[in-house]
Amino acid sequence: MDTNACEATGTQNTLEKARASLIGTLCERMGMQVLAVSASEAKLSMPVAPNRQPHGLLHGGATIALAETAISLAAHIHAEELYGQGSAAVGTSFSATHHAPAREGEVQITARAEHLGRTSASYLAHVYREDGTLVSTVLGSTRLLPPREESPAR
Repeated sequence: MDTNACEATGTQNTLEKARASLIGTLCERMGMQVLAVSASEAKLSMPVAPNRQPHGLLHGGATIALAETAISLAAHIHAEELYGQGSAAVGTSFSATHHAPAREGEVQITARAEHLGRTSASYLAHVYREDGTLVSTVLGSTRLLPPREESPAR
């Protein structure tokens, strides 16, 4: 098998694993879809309609949930690259600025790594409407956790 085929298979397995991780979670209930994911970048989409606030606009909390999901998925891949299977990435800080409303259709997020360290990773994410209008910008930080040692029951 050539190198490109191995990379494509690895990328597809990573994408399938990320998609499977959303099953049965808030992310699935919100309609999030993983479009692409790697340690350095994640792209997801989410429908606006089921995630509106009472005034008919995309809820800011839904936007932040989408950003935290994208950032955490990418950071988890980075943690696994560093520490192997069983490692984790957990969100530690998220700051959002909402620029324009979204009322219908879907929004898409792209989260790109700003810092990929050994104990933390930070990402800058942009959320766009289907027409290309910037909806929100989110800066998120994560803590990278190596696999936990199994400890005997006490």
